[in-house]
Amino acid sequence: MKSAASAAVATPSLPRPVGLAARLGAFARSVWPGLMMSLVVALAAVGLGGLEREAVGKVWLEPLVLAILLGAGVRAAWTPDERFRVGIDFSAKILLEVAVVLLGASVSAATLSSLGLGFVAGVFALVAAAILVGFGIGRLLGLTPRMALLVACGNAICGNSAIAAVAPVIDADGEEVAASIAFTAVLGVVVVLTLPLLGGLMSMSGLQYGALAGLTVYAVPQVLAAAAPFGAVATQTGTVVKLARVLMLGPVILVLSLIFRDRAAGKTGPGLHQLLPWFIVGFLAMIALRNLDLIPQAVLEPMAAASGLLTVAAMAALGLQTNIRAVARAGGRVAAAVVLSLAALVGLSLGLIAVLGV
Repeated sequence: MKSAASAAVATPSLPRPVGLAARLGAFARSVWPGLMMSLVVALAAVGLGGLEREAVGKVWLEPLVLAILLGAGVRAAWTPDERFRVGIDFSAKILLEVAVVLLGASVSAATLSSLGLGFVAGVFALVAAAILVGFGIGRLLGLTPRMALLVACGNAICGNSAIAAVAPVIDADGEEVAASIAFTAVLGVVVVLTLPLLGGLMSMSGLQYGALAGLTVYAVPQVLAAAAPFGAVATQTGTVVKLARVLMLGPVILVLSLIFRDRAAGKTGPGLHQLLPWFIVGFLAMIALRNLDLIPQAVLEPMAAASGLLTVAAMAALGLQTNIRAVARAGGRVAAAVVLSLAALVGLSLGLIAVLGV
């Protein structure tokens, strides 16, 4: 007869259930090193942007771009091991998705009413046409479909912000994002410096030039800088037109989500969660809440700041994932795609201004 002790030894012990707190703790420990590295690089980029403003009076290279460059520089000198990789991957994906959600709170449709429905419809049509043309140019130059889409959306909508928002929707990798942002950022500065020359050569009015700046320049601060030489009317018009372009970000990422999720789902058919990733739902919900005045005015600015910082941290993580040699190999084709896509956007914009009689 077996003793109670021997029976206890023979009986296999059941695994203890792992509580939610324990799982969250383990996840936090795995993410923490890479997350902190991404945040440190992001804060360094923000600091450099501040020094740049103090030194020359304006920011030529935004913290978002500096974060990619710094991260890529760290990656070139040292390859993060597995201890950091989990947190870096988390920062590049999840932080960026949260930033996209918060970005929705900054999109207001109210300021578009002054342009009229005809012009707003024209802006939407122009953005759609610019994306299709830009994508076609990228593919003709041999870019991958995802890289071509990043360049096309960056040119057509709002530069780096659009690239950052579209990247998780189409599952673009870090090297594709870094390359498209790097070349778009450089060209964005060139456009700000040269567009007033084009407006002067064409003897454009303040209203016409403001519309052109809003339709072609990437970021809102850049629109202000480009439009300022033509006066207050150009500045106000450029800002409103630019906001109309930004408003297209929601529909564009929704359509791209439908296209790419449908392909990923294959023959089985996509589920709702595949068609509408959580951050796209959140982005659209934030737009709705903002325009229904359900978000207190006092929190709009902190939300925009949080979105910006999280985007910079995500770009730092993408830089830490980036192989500079691979980006350099794609450099010539990407640069050509960006330049030609922007030239097409300028042509389409001039055509829209002429057709609508602005």
